[in-house]
Amino acid sequence: MLIAAGCSSDSGSDGGSSSDGAKGADSGASASASASAAPTVQAAAYKSLPESCKVLSSKTLKSLVPEAPKAGKKGTSEAGTRGSCSWSSLDNNGVKGSQFRWLNVSLLRFESDTSRGTGEAQAQKYYEQQIQDAESVAGAKNTKSQAVSGTGDVATLVRYDLKKKEGAFKQQTVVTRVENVVVTVDYNGAGLAGDKTPSADGLSKLAEQAAKEAVSAVSVANGEAAASPTPSKSASGSKSPSPSASTSKSASKSASPSKSAAKTS
Repeated sequence: MLIAAGCSSDSGSDGGSSSDGAKGADSGASASASASAAPTVQAAAYKSLPESCKVLSSKTLKSLVPEAPKAGKKGTSEAGTRGSCSWSSLDNNGVKGSQFRWLNVSLLRFESDTSRGTGEAQAQKYYEQQIQDAESVAGAKNTKSQAVSGTGDVATLVRYDLKKKEGAFKQQTVVTRVENVVVTVDYNGAGLAGDKTPSADGLSKLAEQAAKEAVSAVSVANGEAAASPTPSKSASGSKSPSPSASTSKSASKSASPSKSAAKTS
């Protein structure tokens, strides 16, 4: 009887070891499978942003806002993530009236995230929202949207007229996405106190030029070579040269721009 009991006890011990080993193997396999199934997302292409008040050259600022301080007025900013800068210009000609110009450049960078998606996808969504916002500004008249070529991966110009108590404003908003960064350029002009209203076409060309230069600044801030921006002439009368060709993906048509465009002064 003692011998039988001993055999029975040994047998149970061996069986338990085998079972525990199997459980350990299953647990290890499960942990390995869980690790390999962890969600991943492609890293964002751009990791930084340029200083918002330094994205445009002195020459470009002289063309768009000739009477504005070069330093510009810095808006809400967060290093490497967001930034904005604005310039106001009033060319006072006394009894002959005045020419007013206002320019704002804003930049927003998106980081890839497993819950929100890639930085590029998030930027594209924001780009489209900016366009929709610009197209739906209250009181805007003669709103038009068109694709802009040679600027970032995709770009759209939204232009409209806005009547204010100071005068008739011609608003131009260029929204651009380059990789995971969205650049929005708001530019408007008006003839005040009886001065003539500026040409919308002339303002549009200058706004597009500023957008190209801002996109180039983003590339440089991330270690890429700068594209050569086409020099532009002043909005008050002279012809602006045609936009420069720069290497970028073809711009796609978008039916939408930004309420940031509603800011005028």
